[in-house]
Amino acid sequence: MANLLPRFYDPIDGKLSIDGYDLRDFSLKHLRGSIAIVPQKSFLFDLSVRQNIELGLSAYSDKSVIESASLAHASDFIESMPDKFDQELGENGSCLSGGETQRLAMARAFYKNSPILILDEATSALDSENEEKIHASMEKLIAGKTALLIAHRFSSIRLATRIIVLDQGRIVADGAHRELYAECELYKSLYDRQIGIDEAEA
Repeated sequence: MANLLPRFYDPIDGKLSIDGYDLRDFSLKHLRGSIAIVPQKSFLFDLSVRQNIELGLSAYSDKSVIESASLAHASDFIESMPDKFDQELGENGSCLSGGETQRLAMARAFYKNSPILILDEATSALDSENEEKIHASMEKLIAGKTALLIAHRFSSIRLATRIIVLDQGRIVADGAHRELYAECELYKSLYDRQIGIDEAEA
């Protein structure tokens, strides 16, 4: 589903539309320029921190690199580096932890400021403290935008106004949390199991 939206693939049958327009009616440059993606495993280039964030430059950019890093809660570890925003990161950010890499990817998405967002397990590499901070930022990031949140953690799913439940590649339920919890046994069991585990760990 996430690969269809930026047209990494086209549907074999039927069509995908945005505001009633077939995705294939848009140029790839325009379509992909309108989408920011934070994948589960983000890729960083052998460039500086600043340059890696600025890769998100788009027609919608209206934030500074520093502001974007702050919104993604990346400022603290960036400022602790010898060269700060000019710090070279090495191949695929080899000097960073998984959580730091993900926060830079989030900063890139804040900087791009696109009207469409794809967040694919965007907080999977974060500890609970940083995940909570990022969730607060994500609420600001998705405000007024179309956001596709792919998540197994219900702490991320709660940010969605509409939830689609997939089972074996098929949509088995679609709605808000309250109605899914009452009507979808799969959703209810997953929710109860995860919340139970979270409470036990706490």
